[in-house]
Amino acid sequence: MSERRRWLILVVGMLAMTAGSTFQFGLAYLIPAFRNEGLSLEQAGVLVACPTAGVMLTLIAWGAAADRWGERVVLSTGLGLAGLVLVAARWSHGTVSLGVCLGLAGAAGGSVLASGRLILGWFARHERAVAMGIRQSAQPIGLALAAATLPALAAGGTGVPLLFLAALFLVAATAAFVFVRDPAPQPSATGQTDPGRKSTSTSPYRSPGLWRIHAASALLVIAQFTVTTFAIVFLTDARGWTVLDAGYLLAGAQACGALSRLGAGYWSDRIGSRLKPMRVIAIATSVGLLVLACAAAAGSSLAVPVLLFLAVVAASSNALSFTAVAEYAGSAWAGRALGIQTTGQNALTAATPPVLAVAIGAAGFASSFAVVAALPLLAAILVPVATERTGDEQAGQSEPATAGARGTRS
Repeated sequence: MSERRRWLILVVGMLAMTAGSTFQFGLAYLIPAFRNEGLSLEQAGVLVACPTAGVMLTLIAWGAAADRWGERVVLSTGLGLAGLVLVAARWSHGTVSLGVCLGLAGAAGGSVLASGRLILGWFARHERAVAMGIRQSAQPIGLALAAATLPALAAGGTGVPLLFLAALFLVAATAAFVFVRDPAPQPSATGQTDPGRKSTSTSPYRSPGLWRIHAASALLVIAQFTVTTFAIVFLTDARGWTVLDAGYLLAGAQACGALSRLGAGYWSDRIGSRLKPMRVIAIATSVGLLVLACAAAAGSSLAVPVLLFLAVVAASSNALSFTAVAEYAGSAWAGRALGIQTTGQNALTAATPPVLAVAIGAAGFASSFAVVAALPLLAAILVPVATERTGDEQAGQSEPATAGARGTRS
C-alpha cells in the first residue's frame, strides 16, 4: 500500500473518532436548548448520559466483530446506523423516545471506540504510537467542534444539531466504506512473554500483562478526569476566577493536551517502548497532583500553573495505552482487547465526577487531590514494563509482517 493511502486511512479513522466524540461528549452543549424545550435540568442530564450508556453496552461486541470481519465493515456499519438513528431522533416525541434514540446511536457509534486494529496493521512499530496519537487527538477536536457549532445550531431547537451530528456520522461511514482497507493478520505481540508462540487465536488474557495495562490505564483515567471535571470548579470557587476566564484558559490547556498525545507518541516511537513513557507519565501525574494538593491547602497561586501542567500531562498517556493494548493482543484479539480497555475507561470516567464531588464537598479540594494522587502512582507500579520487548527486539517480527501486509493491498 502506498504511503499516501496509509495516511488517508488514518485520516478517515480520525474523522470517525471526531464524529463519535462530537456526539458522545458534545451533547452537554445542548443542555440549554433542551431546557428551552421544557425539560428539567435532571431530564437534560439523563439525555446527555444516554450515548455513553449505549457505548458501554456494545464496545466489547463491536471489538469482537472487528476481529472477525475487519474494521471497514464495523466502522461503516456502526457509524451509518448511528447516523440513521439520529435522523430518526429528529422527529421523536417525548423525552423517553429521544433518550432511546440517543442510546441506540451511542451503541452503534461505539464501533469507532473499539477500533484501532488498522494502525496495528498498516503502521510499522516505530511509527504506530504517533499514528495512534493522531487518531486519539480526535477526542479533544470533537469537543472543540461541538463547542463551536452545537450551541449556535440549537438557536431554533435541538432538531438541527441532531441532523448535523447525523451528517457527521454518515460522512464518516461513507469515508470508511470507500477508503478503509483491512490489513492482513499480524502476529500477536504477546510473544513478549512467550517468544515461541505461533497461534494468534490463543487468548492474550492467559497472562497478566494485558490485565495490568487495562488496570493502569483505568487508574490514569481517574486522574485525568479529576482534573478535566473539577479544574473549572477549582479555579472559580477556590481561586476566584470568572467562569469565562477559566473556560478560555482550560480550552487552551485542552488543545495542548491533544498535542501532548502526539508528543508522547513521538517519544514512544523513538525509544521503541510504550510502557516506559507510560510509567514516567503516571509518576509525573502523581507528583503533580500532590503538589496541587499542597498548593490548594496553602492557598498558593502556584496551584494554577500546576493545574495546567496536569491538564496537559494527564491526558498524554491515552494513545500509548491503546497502542500497547493493540500490540500486546495482536490482530486476532485487538478489537476485543480495545473494547475491554475502552469499556473500563468509560465506566470509571462516568463514576469519577459524582464520587469526587462528594469527596470535595466533604473534605475539600486539597485532601481529595491528595487521595487521587495515589492512583497514578499505583498505575506506575502496575505497568508491566519488564514484559515489554524493545523495538529492536521486535523489529524482526513486526516490520516484515507490516511490510508484507502493505504489499498485499495496493
